Amino acid sequence: MTSGSGSSHEELLERHYEFRLGAYLSRGWEIFKANIGLFIAYLLVVGIIYAVLAGIDGAFAGDDNTVPRLGPGGAIQLIVNGPLSAGFFLVAFKIIKQQRIEFGDFFRGFNRFLPFFLTSLLISALTVIGFVLLVIPGIYLSVGYLFAIPLVAERQFEPWQALEFSRKLITQQWFAFFGFLIVLTLINIAGIISCGLGLLFTIPWSVCAIAAAYEDIVGIVSTSD
Repeated sequence: MTSGSGSSHEELLERHYEFRLGAYLSRGWEIFKANIGLFIAYLLVVGIIYAVLAGIDGAFAGDDNTVPRLGPGGAIQLIVNGPLSAGFFLVAFKIIKQQRIEFGDFFRGFNRFLPFFLTSLLISALTVIGFVLLVIPGIYLSVGYLFAIPLVAERQFEPWQALEFSRKLITQQWFAFFGFLIVLTLINIAGIISCGLGLLFTIPWSVCAIAAAYEDIVGIVSTSD
């Protein structure tokens, strides 16, 4: 797999590409292993943030222990989810470009908060609408938008541009990507079975595998940053 692709966006959508699941899992493990400690530390921080936000919603539960559909904790999670998710990809791409990594790099998504927030919000909203309407559109979009956050992170696409480019590109090999996500889901289920501790490895590995697929299919533009 190579990085530094100079292909135009139109050329990327027009050219045929092969999907190499095994290669992405292997390459993803290499990326993860390059800084395994920081990936796990960041995942723990994100997990603590989400746990605190869930606790906030729990404090707002009614007398019958029902939690509001979108409490203050859930609202905050919706706001920060995009930048926090982007952190994994921002670091994975720096590793691919063989750049030095610092823990603060995981939080660089907040430097471009609005694009990541809007992209994550659109993905959630459109996917939910798709599931409500007929389920199948929701499944299609949840797979099709897989590269949206990486495109905002690496190519600095605008939110809607990232969603549409990702959807069109992935649609060429949609069933292969669907199988890819099933495999990643099974890997994370195995992480849950191992007392949950395995998730400290399987979640970052899964994200790095997606970054590896992006590297191979879209290409990484070399920069000094």
